[in-house]
Amino acid sequence: MTGIPIAPRINALSRTVAPAASRTLETDSPIRIPRARLTSAPQLTASYTQLAQTVRESGLMRRARWFYGLVGLSVLLCLAGCIAGFVLLGDSWFQLFVAAGLAIVFTQIAFLAHEAGHRQILASGPANDRLARVLAGSIGMSFSWWNAKHSKHHANPNRVGKDPDIAVDTVSFIEEDAEQARGLRRWITQRQGWLFFPLLTLEGLNLHYLGLKHLLSTGPVKARWTELGIISARFAVLLIPVFAILPLGMAFAFLGVQLAIFGVYMGASFAPNHKGMPIIAKDAKLDFFSKQVRTSRNVGGGWWATWLMGGLNYQIEHHLFPSMARPFLSKARQIVREQCVAQNVPYTETTLLQSYGIVIRYLNRVGLAARDPFDCPMAGELRRM
Repeated sequence: MTGIPIAPRINALSRTVAPAASRTLETDSPIRIPRARLTSAPQLTASYTQLAQTVRESGLMRRARWFYGLVGLSVLLCLAGCIAGFVLLGDSWFQLFVAAGLAIVFTQIAFLAHEAGHRQILASGPANDRLARVLAGSIGMSFSWWNAKHSKHHANPNRVGKDPDIAVDTVSFIEEDAEQARGLRRWITQRQGWLFFPLLTLEGLNLHYLGLKHLLSTGPVKARWTELGIISARFAVLLIPVFAILPLGMAFAFLGVQLAIFGVYMGASFAPNHKGMPIIAKDAKLDFFSKQVRTSRNVGGGWWATWLMGGLNYQIEHHLFPSMARPFLSKARQIVREQCVAQNVPYTETTLLQSYGIVIRYLNRVGLAARDPFDCPMAGELRRM
């Protein structure tokens, strides 16, 4: 490990990160926060009000049109390069490199859709929503599905029963879900830490499936037909040339590489943000400032990490100020850190590789709840390592 870990396991209610940028707070086990211990909420509520005022007065809530204009232009140029490469290469296995490039471009578009959904890019809310709907649809995702899910996550990050991001899917994020796993899912759950990144190769398909499932559901869906139209056009523009120009086997390989890299890139960008951070019990009473800071993890690395992760590396600041544009998150970081030190609230930051290690260990630990009751205890202990 790089950096200086304060502690491998901590009580999330009693430690704070030191101001020095080189120090790292590592939290890799779920911690239920009981209601009885939350006695400082009024003070921290006032603290957040003061923090928000300082951030506004610093000009960090303004739009950054020049930045998003440059990012949008760069993405369009990269997309044009992928299209040109596809046409020029023709029937060649080098097309798999084009597929990989498309996956990266699609993920960068997903980051922009995420930011538009948080109303970071344009001046008005409806304009941001329209932009997010087009951007999400252009990569085969439903904005209405994502927006409903993501809004619930921001309101209650890592809260049992309220955060859809820790709801059981193939992977279990809390022990109760791991204990209930049966059949193939039980086998996966027992090894889910090690299988996490291989499973992400299927996440691209999963995102397409969940979005279409939402749009084709019987319940009310905002802009249902608009999104279905955009997504249908997107798949036609992608699939028709691929199957028209490439041999059948190569065409499926092209799509497989594109979907696999897209899924891994998306999952590897979002997973470090909350996985392995404290889990909040259903009935806990927690003020907004504590709830957002304690359950979020920043990833160090500066400008390259910001580009690679679309600003998600500043997850604490993003959760405190969801509509803050990407270029200003790094400036808000110092203000937030100082407030956390003053209020004795843990501020968690680590490297990207360390965050992946924390996620794998955490998922393996949760997966132990699905172990066979006749398993050797020593083998279980070894799996914790």
